Amino acid sequence: MTGAGSADVDVDLGRLFGSLARNWKRIVAVSVGVTAVAFMFASMATPHYRAETRILIENRESVYARPTTGASEADRPLLDSEAVASQVEVISSNDILREVARKLKLASHDEFGARGETSAIGNLLILTGLKSDPSQASVEDRVIRAMRERLNVYNVDRSRVIVVSFSSTAPKLAADVPNAIADAYLAVQEQAKRLTTADATEWLEPEIADLRKRVREAEARVADYRAKADLLAGGQNNTVIANQQLSEISSELVRVSAARSAAQARAKTIRDALASGASAESIPEVLNAPVIQRLRERQAQLSSDLADASTTLLENHPRIRSLKAQLAEVEQQIRSEARKVLASVESEASSMRARETELTGDLNRLKAAAAQAGGDEVELRALEREAAAERALLESYLTRYREAASRADRNYLPADARIFSRATQPYEPYFPKVLPITAAAFVGSALLLAIFTLLAELFSGRAMRPAPRVIEPVEEIVMPALSVANVEGAADADEAEEVVEDPIEEIRAQRAELTIEEAADRLVESNVSRAVFISPEGDEAAAASVLVAREVSDAGLRVVFLDLTSTGTPSATMLESNRYPGITNLLAAEAQFSEIIRADLYSDCHVISVGTAQMEKAMRAIDRLPIILASLETAYDLIIVECGPTDAESLSRVVTDTTEILVSVIEAEDEAIRETSLDLAESGYREVLRVTPVGYRQPPAPEGRRSVA
Repeated sequence: MTGAGSADVDVDLGRLFGSLARNWKRIVAVSVGVTAVAFMFASMATPHYRAETRILIENRESVYARPTTGASEADRPLLDSEAVASQVEVISSNDILREVARKLKLASHDEFGARGETSAIGNLLILTGLKSDPSQASVEDRVIRAMRERLNVYNVDRSRVIVVSFSSTAPKLAADVPNAIADAYLAVQEQAKRLTTADATEWLEPEIADLRKRVREAEARVADYRAKADLLAGGQNNTVIANQQLSEISSELVRVSAARSAAQARAKTIRDALASGASAESIPEVLNAPVIQRLRERQAQLSSDLADASTTLLENHPRIRSLKAQLAEVEQQIRSEARKVLASVESEASSMRARETELTGDLNRLKAAAAQAGGDEVELRALEREAAAERALLESYLTRYREAASRADRNYLPADARIFSRATQPYEPYFPKVLPITAAAFVGSALLLAIFTLLAELFSGRAMRPAPRVIEPVEEIVMPALSVANVEGAADADEAEEVVEDPIEEIRAQRAELTIEEAADRLVESNVSRAVFISPEGDEAAAASVLVAREVSDAGLRVVFLDLTSTGTPSATMLESNRYPGITNLLAAEAQFSEIIRADLYSDCHVISVGTAQMEKAMRAIDRLPIILASLETAYDLIIVECGPTDAESLSRVVTDTTEILVSVIEAEDEAIRETSLDLAESGYREVLRVTPVGYRQPPAPEGRRSVA
């Protein structure tokens, strides 16, 4: 089969670009003319010079001269991008430009339009209302407008550098103007600082005088209230006397209470010892008494003498009785002295008890006084806080006033900017650049003329040619003629003669082979979701699946053709190229559905080609093929799968309960056909249809679609 698209055209690139060779003289001539005109205008143009001054925005306050009140970062001026952009606007302000124009007498230069003269074209624009009359403005306004046209002030990206660029026909003026603008800007900054400082000192003077008066009044109120409320402070931690006395009496009361308790305990101990008849010498208070100690010494001496006498004298000896009487008298004296100690301790406890009662009364009185003093102290502290706040504010104002006054007197108010690169007189004009302008004019004119020539050739149709579409042919197989004797089932010679006249139809009837139209009708009527084609005879027989897909698509069903052959020839006859992404790319995860589905050139059928991915990589993901087919079934009425020369075992991934299996046949007696039929029958696929493309005639294509003959 051969195909030709009579309605399609293609671009003849050789003829298209050949038009440049045919018209090169005209292109060169016009380009040379345009170049000559550009060279003439560039040579006659007035040269313009440009110079620039660079200003660095920074805080120039010295650490030694910086005010102490402004030492923190929050009090210093911010030098962020917004601040730098604001300084750009200040530099290009009318006041600075007006001052520079007066200083350099720019009104005397003709290029600044001080006379208000205009060209002939300018007069025409004024008459038509497209331009305002410059003579109606003042000389100063005209000069400033001309300066703005030649001035360019901008901030260097990601820096605090401001560039002041100015252009002029005079080299010296091109350098003088930006330098003068920078100097005027620094002067304005310093003057602004001086005015700010002067305003601050003028405002601080009356404020300081008023604050001094308020401080004196606040401190006087504190002193009066302290005396009135008797809140005089003592020498200990500046505490009120009443509170100090309360603290001291509390401490004394605790001490007296402890002493009283100790005295009572000692008296009870002595009393219990005497009542029980125990030895009084065992009591520490009694033992420590000097009289008791002497009596104990006397007792010890008598006991010793009694012991010595008892060794030689009898019990009733006068000496023995005398010593015993003396010893009993000493013991009686010791107990008498113990009772005196007891009386002394009880007297001490009674004294401590009376002192404790007295201190408790004093403590209660001081508590009431301290409570009253505490309430008065609340008001006193409020007055003291007010006086302290007024005093701190006064000290802060005094410090700032002295610093501002000293800086103003010493005239040390540097601007927050400095010129680090002054403009110098340029020696080479930036406009016009004769050589670049001339070269650009030649190249641009030649390019435009070449494009115009190509477009003219293209739109005229001379560069167009028919675009034939050649489809790989499917050769028709010449079937052998049959005689009357060999035709089974013929009733008479007339029927045999009729069969001989159409041998191909008879062969199809004998072998149950369907035509393309019959196969398409069967698929439409059977309502299957998949049609799997096997082509044992190769790519020539695979044309049957392509033709059936187109017939079913023309019947109104949504059809997709899936090429699973190794060569990709069936899908290549349906597309412009066999290098499109296809099923192997989808299996290898290199593409998506939207990238592999394309339209058939000759029908409404959609096509999925073999693809361009590595076959080994795609086969590793072959288990995804049933999932892909199931996804396609949700979008299409019929999926036609061309498997090429394959076996029954390989059909397991593409065959379902709603699948029709068809074998493409050209030579019915071919050995490959018989082997495939036997393999399918042994594997359980018995309802297999045979389809042949032999004798198929392509119907005329609908209007607007390519046709295949």
